[in-house]
Amino acid sequence: MNKAKKMLLGTALAGTLVVSAGFGTYSWFTSETNAQGSMTNGVLAINDGADIDTPMFEGTKFAPSQLQYGEWLSLENTGDLDTHIKATYKHAVDKASLEGYEVGYMAMKYTVTPDKDVYEDSKIKLENLFKGTTNERSIATASNIEGVEILGNVLSQAEVKSGEIVFGEGSEDDFWQLDEGQYIDIMVGIKLDENAGNEYQGAIYDATFNVMAKQTDEGAKYENE
Repeated sequence: MNKAKKMLLGTALAGTLVVSAGFGTYSWFTSETNAQGSMTNGVLAINDGADIDTPMFEGTKFAPSQLQYGEWLSLENTGDLDTHIKATYKHAVDKASLEGYEVGYMAMKYTVTPDKDVYEDSKIKLENLFKGTTNERSIATASNIEGVEILGNVLSQAEVKSGEIVFGEGSEDDFWQLDEGQYIDIMVGIKLDENAGNEYQGAIYDATFNVMAKQTDEGAKYENE
């Protein structure tokens, strides 16, 4: 093969290589999109699930006609879900009958803590509920204090004698619905009847207070229901 033919052949091959290389650089238009998500479950909690350290009440030398005020117990919705609460009070006396006792309570629901005067005034209202058979036995959920709902009641003798008193059923009463960030403070008062006889001397009265919470959704249940 002479030199001229070699040059032409080399040029043709070079052209072929160039075309092949150029074909490999072509591209198509494309587009892409993505989505992602995560979801955190809500938290339903009263007082962060911790027991209340404050004793309900403490007293000695309790005698007929006396009224013992309990301590204010605070229930806070520390979760991020609204909740219905059910508060159950159980009590017993070791050597006599529960017939000799009267039980009443005052409860306040709020978001911003009321002044101390409000708590003192509630004690007076509770005392008035205990006085006489002609007085009203309950205070409705109304208050002249902005942002505070008040509920007070003296329980019937039948409720007291049963040994178990349910203060709130939650779904049946708006007062016992505790929204996120809300509080209910509750105080129990115990009175020994004026006619309590000697069988009550030295008797020990014990009580426990249990609060359960459930979701506000229809069909929600308390634990173990």
